[in-house]
Amino acid sequence: MQRPEPAGEKAAGALVRLSRVKHDVAASRHSQHPDEGPVGAGTPAPVAAKAAAIDAAQAHPLTWKTVVKRALVVAVAGAAIYLALPSLIAVLGAWPRLSTLDPAWFAVALAAELASFTCNFALQRLALRTRGWFAVVTAGLSGNAVTDSLPGGDAAGAAVQFSMLTAAGFDTDTAVGGLTAFSLLGVGGLLALPLFALPAILAGAPVSPGLVHTALLGIAGFVLYTIFGVIILRTQRPLAALGRAAQSLWNWITRGWNRITHGHRPPVTGLDKRLLTQRDTIRAVLDRKWWQAVLLTAGRLGFDFGCLLAALRATGADPRPSLVLLAYSAANIVALLPVTPGGLGLVEASLSGLLILAGVRPGYAFLATLAYRVASYWLPLLAGPPAYLLYRHRYGRPAARRAMPGGAGSST
Repeated sequence: MQRPEPAGEKAAGALVRLSRVKHDVAASRHSQHPDEGPVGAGTPAPVAAKAAAIDAAQAHPLTWKTVVKRALVVAVAGAAIYLALPSLIAVLGAWPRLSTLDPAWFAVALAAELASFTCNFALQRLALRTRGWFAVVTAGLSGNAVTDSLPGGDAAGAAVQFSMLTAAGFDTDTAVGGLTAFSLLGVGGLLALPLFALPAILAGAPVSPGLVHTALLGIAGFVLYTIFGVIILRTQRPLAALGRAAQSLWNWITRGWNRITHGHRPPVTGLDKRLLTQRDTIRAVLDRKWWQAVLLTAGRLGFDFGCLLAALRATGADPRPSLVLLAYSAANIVALLPVTPGGLGLVEASLSGLLILAGVRPGYAFLATLAYRVASYWLPLLAGPPAYLLYRHRYGRPAARRAMPGGAGSST
């Protein structure tokens, strides 16, 4: 799934470099579909500011530094896929055996993954403060398709999603804090999953040492994550000090880079204050909607895990759910690393190997991993282009515009 960027302007710049297109935002489109817009929407000023950021990003041509950065991203992704290639080939080699899956259990797996995506889109509705589904779902599927098809595609996917939501009448800048908060909840939920397998381990269930180590690392990570989150949300000095330290380090690197390249990149200022402002936004969102966010996050993870369990049952395997939970949590934490498109290769290698450690026969592990990835990766990826076409049918073709920073601008 998509991971939101901390700033709408960064996402907009990534979108311009990807598609070289600017989008028009017309208030009349929102008036034709009032249920799709955010509650209390109507002011065009943030939309105009975002359009101005797109104009500014497009004004700069592609530089050799950008080309080098993208080449490095592609090279790292290629190296990661190469290292995971044996497991990826083993998993994809099980493709002809998909016809041997139990149809009923595979249907359950697909339904569970559909429910997981529904919970994810419901979380985005909370962040966008809207009652509508259409724009949220189509923009989410389109952004997800970009994220899962490009190496390091998180920024590009977020840019596509935010641009589509902006064109539908949303002020996505106000949603960044909510989306960030819910993403952090999702990471915390993944780290907490090994806690649910701990009773089975303590009860003496036969567990591979590798899975025991995975559980201990996950529990330790969850404890540290919780402590860090409480400190950041409840105090100001640690976050402000972290912001100042990061700002100083970045400016030191920038000065050295400017001396080497004779560039004129300005120093970063006020990072500590911006971090505190974003922290306050996240805290405000969690204070208002925390119980809904927790339930939907649990539903998203629970249904996704149910998809994997159903895929295993569809192959005929019947492992301990607690051990499968450890394999699932570890593989999805690996998938958070934006190295390959959608974790391609890394998830297949880690999940199939961990399922084998959980007692699943290798043939069943490879087939179940493929069935799970078909439901959670390939089908949502293929749903992206039709979702974008449906969005275009509802809102029309986005038109090029030249916006003024201080106003709504005019369509051309």
